[in-house]
Amino acid sequence: MSNEETAPYSAGAPVAAATTATEESSVLAVKKVRTVHLQQAKDVGEKFAMLTSYDALTATIFDGAGIDILLIGDSAGNNVLGHESTLTITVDEMIPLVKAVSTAAQRAMVVADLPFGSYEQSPAQAVATAVRFMKEGGAHAIKMEATAHHVDHVRTLVAAGVPVMAHIGFTPQSEHALGGFRVQGRTGGDILQETALALEEAGAFCLLMEMTRSDVTASINRAVRVPIIGIGAGAETSGQVLVWQDAFGLRDGKMARFVKQYANLFETLTDGAKAYRTDVRSGAYPAPEHRFDS
Repeated sequence: MSNEETAPYSAGAPVAAATTATEESSVLAVKKVRTVHLQQAKDVGEKFAMLTSYDALTATIFDGAGIDILLIGDSAGNNVLGHESTLTITVDEMIPLVKAVSTAAQRAMVVADLPFGSYEQSPAQAVATAVRFMKEGGAHAIKMEATAHHVDHVRTLVAAGVPVMAHIGFTPQSEHALGGFRVQGRTGGDILQETALALEEAGAFCLLMEMTRSDVTASINRAVRVPIIGIGAGAETSGQVLVWQDAFGLRDGKMARFVKQYANLFETLTDGAKAYRTDVRSGAYPAPEHRFDS
């Protein structure tokens, strides 16, 4: 496919974004978002935004729009590769996605998810996987689903120079052990807080809390110094994260209660594809202006 007479898409090309006075005074008004800036944001009461991204094009768009963190989640398993769940995606499948996002992102922090089976065996296995994501994929940090049993994993990763975002609450990789997609914190809120404190003590720079009772999230947010990112965990957090296909309506069907849709790309793309099909079948496309006649 020739692109001689078109302006090609360039990974990492800046996307124009409006800047407000508030953004200019923000601790996050930086050329590159790092862990220290997220901590500063919590310290001064600022909020930050995180989205999933799995390719260079969306990474460029989200980065240019001012999204602070881009997560290459194991959710790529069902949102990109068509798997039935996140459990089956592998490290080898994820690394090219991480590389695409890290290459395109200019400002956002890039976080790679450790997939199921890539870290549970031992702290050494976790370090080996994380090193691959950072060396081969260019990730700035990793996210791992964590319980009290993973405190040593986090401590070892941090000692090896790997920034760790610890994912607690509902952890999708443990959906079978948890009895399905169930809100966490309805019982055992104190245990969840103890886990959060232990992971913070081990060196996690941030906690991600999923599908957790909002009052439990608020209590933990007050108890820990590090910032918390929520997804279905209420508003008393420093950040929020959504899967981008959910947030912008690329997927059809029922959404989780915590999802707010900011666009309907499913409908837009469907309408566009139907219009294209109609033009091709009728001969309306390509029109004279789309042809090379000399």
